Amino acid sequence: MTESEFMAQVDETLQRVEEILDEAESDLDYETNGGMMTVKCENGSQIIFTRQPPLKQLWLATRTGGFHFDYSDEQQSWVRDSDGADLGELLTQAFADQAGEALDFSAI
Repeated sequence: MTESEFMAQVDETLQRVEEILDEAESDLDYETNGGMMTVKCENGSQIIFTRQPPLKQLWLATRTGGFHFDYSDEQQSWVRDSDGADLGELLTQAFADQAGEALDFSAI
């Protein structure tokens, strides 16, 4: 994956996250700036996405920890580098635990 393909893939992923948050009509606020997205939860915690071009990874920070994802062409999704867990599944769980929101990120 070239750097431009990586950047486009991250942008597309963050756009899909935004669409899910908008469609859910939740009270979650988010801000996107230069490949970084910060989601502010009602309880004051945050879920933060950042892209890491030198590593070609998407990083996710939640209350339970930081996670690094590589894009899998085979699975057509982001997978955690430590165990191959799917980003969508992890996001669904993180938003339930941290924000109390039942959102479905399986399409990410």
